[in-house]
Amino acid sequence: MSDLITVAGVSVDTRHWIGGQRVASADTFADLSPIDGSVLGEIARGTPAEAGAAVAAAKAAFPSWAATPRAERARILHAIADGVEKRIEELAIVETTDNGALLRSHRRGVMPRVAHNFRFFADWLLKLDHEDFETRGHTNHVSWDPAGPSVLITPWNAPLMLATWKVAPALAAGNTVVLKPAEWSPLTASLLADIAAQAGLPAGVLNVVQGYGAEIGDALTSHPDVRRISFTGSVPTARRIAASAAPNLTPLSLELGGKSPLLVFADADLDLAVDLAVEQYDNAGQVCLAATRILVEESVAEEFTRRFVEKAARLKQGDPREEATDIGPSIHSRQLEKIDGFVRRAVETGARVVIGGYRKEGQYYAPTLLTDVAQASEIVQEEVFGPVLTLQTFATEEEAVHLANDTRFGLAATLATGDHERAERVSAQLVAGTAWVNCFFVRDLQAPFGGSRLSGVGREGGTWSFDFYCDLKNTVTAPNGWNNHG
Repeated sequence: MSDLITVAGVSVDTRHWIGGQRVASADTFADLSPIDGSVLGEIARGTPAEAGAAVAAAKAAFPSWAATPRAERARILHAIADGVEKRIEELAIVETTDNGALLRSHRRGVMPRVAHNFRFFADWLLKLDHEDFETRGHTNHVSWDPAGPSVLITPWNAPLMLATWKVAPALAAGNTVVLKPAEWSPLTASLLADIAAQAGLPAGVLNVVQGYGAEIGDALTSHPDVRRISFTGSVPTARRIAASAAPNLTPLSLELGGKSPLLVFADADLDLAVDLAVEQYDNAGQVCLAATRILVEESVAEEFTRRFVEKAARLKQGDPREEATDIGPSIHSRQLEKIDGFVRRAVETGARVVIGGYRKEGQYYAPTLLTDVAQASEIVQEEVFGPVLTLQTFATEEEAVHLANDTRFGLAATLATGDHERAERVSAQLVAGTAWVNCFFVRDLQAPFGGSRLSGVGREGGTWSFDFYCDLKNTVTAPNGWNNHG
């Protein structure tokens, strides 16, 4: 069997990338397209041996990469961004075929953002600085020292963008990387390895190991030579990673999804609020930041619902490669079963289906809105990760804030109101790493990103990323004591 597969006309290597070389495994796993269920290829199925080899390669490459001047590291990251931009069309079609997200989004937004991730952190590295300060005549100098090999474990819903959100700052910081992509969408990580090598990234600085987390995860996260772990995914997996990393006290950055609210007040622009609500079906609801709990003030709830239903009815669900498609498939048959199970149990316990509520042919789930849901119910409290929204009403601002905060999560919150003072007052009370007011999904890499409560640990973005991927050092120098002989 060939190690190269062709996906939508693009050649992709199915082997791991370790120490600057392609490495096969004795076994493979099938990578399926969610569009039609077809087998895209047999992917190298990593074992603890390959995981250990990748960490060893990262450890061997670390001293040289850490010592590489900032300007040279930045130059190589810009070269990687150049390589991404030259292959945007290829990356877009491969990722759409592999994970089912819209091709038009990959072309216009996601893949250009991948390149921007590298450019942003390359540029931020060059201006990363803390002004020296004095303590009783002594000079304090703060520096960001590379921490060491970093294990980055990434999800399937935005594979390359979320991978490079971690890879770019880790490399910029002077760390070496072992990237473990999700087994449901591994292909663009393999292409990234090719692009990075062609850009001149030294062997061993970026390694890619494919496979099942249950089989290779512990070998990566428990390894004593790993100095940083960044993970995006589920709370149960994060708990296992934290337990695995604990004996070595390996620092963790965890982004664990959420159950975010959208608060709609009576003084809001209802058309805007409806637009924001329908936008939550983006990527078939497979977005960690999605405001899946719509909270609407009682006096406008009926009108809001009417307009929402009208707008949602115009969404086109189908092949994500078609320009007119608005919603694609769920990533995997197992995820589809999970979504359907959430909805069926909600209906069995009294929820009313306003729209959707059923599976369609293939791996598609109809955009769904449920109402008459109890605050303590599973559908309100647990992350579905599909095109399923709930709608609840509130009578007062205090009740709205209470409902919004009454979950175990705290990743994001969205607020629609025409009252500036209310916006400031309410957003200040919301438990969330990001709060959007009259907008959604506006993100800047300068801003801190992460979640509160079970939505995660730590923040990344801008200097926060370097704070995580580096060991911060303060050097204190006395004002005298020098022996000057020249």
